Amino acid sequence: MSTSDKPEVVERDVKDKEHKEDSKDEEQGGIFGKVKGFIHDIGEKIDEAIGFGKPTADVTGIHIPTINLEKADFVVDVLVKNPNPIPIPLIDINYLIESDGRKLVSGLIPDAGTIQAHGEETVKIPVTLIFDDIKSTYGDLKPGSIIPYKVKVDLIVDVPVFGRLTLPLEKTGEVPIPYKPDIDLEKIRFERFSFEETVALLHLKLENKNDFDLGLNALDYEVWLADVSIGGAELTKSAKIDKNGITYIDIPITFKPKDFGSALWDMIRGKGTGYSMKGHINVDTPFGAMKLPISKEGGTTRLKKNKEDGGGDDDDDEE
Repeated sequence: MSTSDKPEVVERDVKDKEHKEDSKDEEQGGIFGKVKGFIHDIGEKIDEAIGFGKPTADVTGIHIPTINLEKADFVVDVLVKNPNPIPIPLIDINYLIESDGRKLVSGLIPDAGTIQAHGEETVKIPVTLIFDDIKSTYGDLKPGSIIPYKVKVDLIVDVPVFGRLTLPLEKTGEVPIPYKPDIDLEKIRFERFSFEETVALLHLKLENKNDFDLGLNALDYEVWLADVSIGGAELTKSAKIDKNGITYIDIPITFKPKDFGSALWDMIRGKGTGYSMKGHINVDTPFGAMKLPISKEGGTTRLKKNKEDGGGDDDDDEE
């Protein structure tokens, strides 16, 4: 064989080798492609079966369990629904209460819990409004008034696939800034008089300085005449005090006139006597039940006897 034939042999061997390698690559490529396609299809089916989605949230209610002259305690109920097959954490809750664009209170609740897989949960957000802080910041917000408010809540959650999400929520309403009623002991009418024990009716005037009605349910009180305590009691008495209105109420009391010394004679002569009164009233309002203080210092009242007890009653006693 001539030397010119050798390149042909070498070339044939190379071609055969290249052909075999090409065939092997095609075979391997086909297998890898099929495996890759299979994995992709399985991944899509798993993703479809798992179905990760964004959680939803809604403010379902705002309650005011406690309200008095000092503060109002809010509880904001937020219903959170998790459509995912795994629990999701509530990372933070940011809240803000404002009135006509002015901030009343704000805060942050970290690590607020976990919403279970395919579950829902009502998250309760406690918020407290301190009325002195509000009145000192905004002088035009007067005691006795009703102000609009807006609650803003941002729920920050961590969801697979989506990452961290912020769910913004809003809810509006009204809240009062309560004002204590004024009380006056206009007169004391004797029902039965003796120096040892006197039974009397206290004729009270209650003035409601709030822009909302008060439904009076109960009254507890203590009274001082001429700096001497004549005692007190609790009285269940239903009455309505209209907003910015006045109502009158009679409450019974028993005391001993002999304890008053020389001040007794002034009372008997009808010159009037100094008195003080402290207590509380329990009332229903459109914003929930309240216990409001009542007080009067340095007042003056009249003592009168019933006609059947021999006392003169020439003055007009009825309002």
